[in-house]
Amino acid sequence: MPVTIPFHRDLEFSYGEAAQISPLIRRVVARNPGPFTFHGTGTYIVGRGKVAVIDPGPDMREHFDALLKAVDGETVTHILITHTHRDHSPGAKWLKEATGAKVYGFGPHPVRPGEKAVEEGGDHDYTPDERIGDGDVIAGAGWTMEALHTPGHLSNHLCFALREERALFSGDHVMGWSTSVISPPDGDMADYFASLKKLLPRDDRLYWPTHGPAIPEPQSFVRAFIEHREDRERQILACIADGAMTIPRMVEIMYRDVDKRLHPAAARSVLAHLIHMAETGRVRVDGGSEPATYRLA
Repeated sequence: MPVTIPFHRDLEFSYGEAAQISPLIRRVVARNPGPFTFHGTGTYIVGRGKVAVIDPGPDMREHFDALLKAVDGETVTHILITHTHRDHSPGAKWLKEATGAKVYGFGPHPVRPGEKAVEEGGDHDYTPDERIGDGDVIAGAGWTMEALHTPGHLSNHLCFALREERALFSGDHVMGWSTSVISPPDGDMADYFASLKKLLPRDDRLYWPTHGPAIPEPQSFVRAFIEHREDRERQILACIADGAMTIPRMVEIMYRDVDKRLHPAAARSVLAHLIHMAETGRVRVDGGSEPATYRLA
């Protein structure tokens, strides 16, 4: 039987309004809904008086104005970026210009030969003022954030752990409403598995993804994500054994109940799985034809 993920999709919000969602956290949702953003980008404001902003979102004047209204009378001291897709990081530029706050992130958008945008695409104009990596701590007025490097969805992806509330801002690494797209060459399934497993020993009590509602009992949710990905690999092996040896045929079978508009993204994740499975000696690819043909090793 396929693995069932206990998704969380109920979210009460109003576009452009800052909602207090915990003692230290407010959220403003951008009006950029879509098949990869759900209702839109959730920008988080952490603290009171002197605040951090996480993922200021897309280049949208409406969202910019809503964020400035939300922090009116306060000082933005830090701008934190989970990763550099265009629904997350472009707003950092204008928020920095408006507030003078420094931008913190893992690094610029990775550029690799063969990069294929199946989601919101890369923010190639982004460069952080301060590069941060795994275990780095950013402290503000009444809040403390630890960075966790969680590559897989993108190689520069970070999560941020708010120590005062044992809450993790999980970006696109773990979302409650959907699984993440892993798109090679920068999206890497082996890294994604490792980054999911990295979260299991932690004592976070709640995740705040950039898209969708909070995720309670996150460790069991992450285990379901891992089991889901392992199940996808079993499905791929079954497809190959049954003669469906190309990615288009695998997607047609494995995602028959999924909106066909999402099939190109699904194909990228299947490719990521196959690369990982080839690296671990479970499948091999026959070159010289398009689409490529995969066989059991």
